[in-house]
Amino acid sequence: MIVGTVGGVPVPTVDRRLRLARAAVFAVFALNGCLLALWVVHIPAVCDRTGIAKSTLGTFILALAGAALVGMRLAGPLADRVGSRTMVGVAACLISVTVIGPGLATGPLTLAIALACFGLGNGALDVSMNTQAVHVERAYGRPVMSAFHALFSGGGLLGSLAGAGALRAGMDIRLTLSIAAVAGLALVAVSLPLLLRDSAAEFVSDAVEVVPMPVSLHVVTGTGPAAVEDTRWAPARAARTRKVLGLAVIAFICLLTEGAAADWSALQVRDHLGTDEATAALAFAGFSFTMTAGRFATDRIAGAFGAVAVVRYGTLICAGGLAVVLISVLTPLTLFGWACVGLGLSGVIPQIFTAAGNLGSATVATDMSHVFSIGYLGLLAGPALIGWLTVIVPLTTALAVPLVAVLVCARWAGIVAPVATERREATG
Repeated sequence: MIVGTVGGVPVPTVDRRLRLARAAVFAVFALNGCLLALWVVHIPAVCDRTGIAKSTLGTFILALAGAALVGMRLAGPLADRVGSRTMVGVAACLISVTVIGPGLATGPLTLAIALACFGLGNGALDVSMNTQAVHVERAYGRPVMSAFHALFSGGGLLGSLAGAGALRAGMDIRLTLSIAAVAGLALVAVSLPLLLRDSAAEFVSDAVEVVPMPVSLHVVTGTGPAAVEDTRWAPARAARTRKVLGLAVIAFICLLTEGAAADWSALQVRDHLGTDEATAALAFAGFSFTMTAGRFATDRIAGAFGAVAVVRYGTLICAGGLAVVLISVLTPLTLFGWACVGLGLSGVIPQIFTAAGNLGSATVATDMSHVFSIGYLGLLAGPALIGWLTVIVPLTTALAVPLVAVLVCARWAGIVAPVATERREATG
């Protein structure tokens, strides 16, 4: 961070290399969202090429998710060892190349292998790019994480539109995904040199306070009666483990709710209100729009009011939206409720990942991989849980589960407080 002057008044400005690093991370997030969307829009074409049934596809998608979890757990320790920049490069190249796989698959076996490789790359990129984003945010000295996640959503929109355009033009899936792979590799080649090394102390503003977690290490020097006990400040492993677990639980709940909204919102509107499918689709459209727009706005809100406020009031807005969905019998009001769900959730996950990356430990990526993998399980579990509940209660009633769950998140919002804040609260 550099201090310049405007009219003789000192004004903080951002080093050009740091701005380029931020742009490079933006590009990687957008690439990830775009490649995932290209796979999703081509699922029907992949089914036709491989001749698999929908039930088999569901199993294969679960395998993709399992491979992503493996990628997350492997990428954390590796990123701590070789650096997040290196891991971003490896994972981004892997996902760029393996996106071709589903298009080349000709049967169940080759598709299963292709999706496992694609999922592995996606999971590894999720952890490594968010770790890199934490380093950039730390160097900026102010919240910037939510904008990265907004670019992921924007990349997903771009990939969806590009895939839909290619399908409408009659392009072969292999050609479409090959073009995407080449473009992805080119983007990685341009972006990788601009990313930060994990040690970016030269960029960090003096205003950024790094405070270790309060715990004593007892070091005994000498022997016998003359031994001296030396008490030093050091990060508390047990306290950090508890915080990682708490962040993971919050991530699990919020992503469970996000998954339930994404997969069941349109069906809930159609079945509960008896609308046509086009109108029902507006529920997910509204949810997605407010999720993306909210992420572009969250960094300023977090900078003004803090991460705890974003999580607490965001989850309360989400709960309010779900309550509207449960009781509404009017289509516009129900659509408004789903839009509130997206808006409320939009800034929560970025705050959780920022908190996980700033625990004062030397294993930033490993901490984040734990939070990521448990949270990702929530994204998978949410749709399944709601589906199971519909066997005994109506779909709309089943949505009371995520409503109660996000209220728990609102109660536990303080878990995302920075370590320095926690110390002041504990001693004040």
